[in-house]
Amino acid sequence: MSALDPTAQSPILTHGIYPYLAARCSPPDELLTDLFEETRRKLGNLSVMQIGAELGTLLTILTASTGARRAIEVGTFTGYSSICIARGLPDDGHLLCCDVSEEWTSLARHYWKRAGLEDRIELRIGPAAATIAALPTEPVYDIALIDADKTSYQTYYDLLLPRMRTGGLILVDNVLQDGKVLDEQSPNADVRAIQAFNEVVAADERVQAVLLAVSDGLTIARKL
Repeated sequence: MSALDPTAQSPILTHGIYPYLAARCSPPDELLTDLFEETRRKLGNLSVMQIGAELGTLLTILTASTGARRAIEVGTFTGYSSICIARGLPDDGHLLCCDVSEEWTSLARHYWKRAGLEDRIELRIGPAAATIAALPTEPVYDIALIDADKTSYQTYYDLLLPRMRTGGLILVDNVLQDGKVLDEQSPNADVRAIQAFNEVVAADERVQAVLLAVSDGLTIARKL
């Protein structure tokens, strides 16, 4: 399946709607297409953890249009989303990437260099919760992306929110779990964690939130 084929990215959108809308978004450039394909070739089934092209475009749009200068990403994998965020930052912007895998992020580093974004991106290897907890508590971040282990989403959100400026955005991927969030009896720990997380964010008076049917579901929470 090519990087431009969206059919595997959002199985909950049926009747051809997802391929239709994805085909009418600005397409990924050669660098992102190469990264997508190399990730699939080297990591096989694990490549499903890579975000869809339309979500990547949305990340760049949101980062650039909000004037973000400081960003943080929880879950970098092979670097697709980090490139999209970093491209939306100004030349003196900064993106902090949190991940646990040297193997996966080694591919990310290669593409950051190829994209000319090395000076905007800092990678910290280790448990993301510990990395975030060690950061100053001042609200300095403009935009954040959570796309890592689902059972820790609530922890990441709670740690990030006080570090976001007023008006800052926390973006959370995979909040529909291929539609399995509708299964109230799901035995899957990831699904149960996301179900609980979605309810918490919806009731959180500290943010204004919307859950969008982009890829596998994207929550956007704006800090009030």
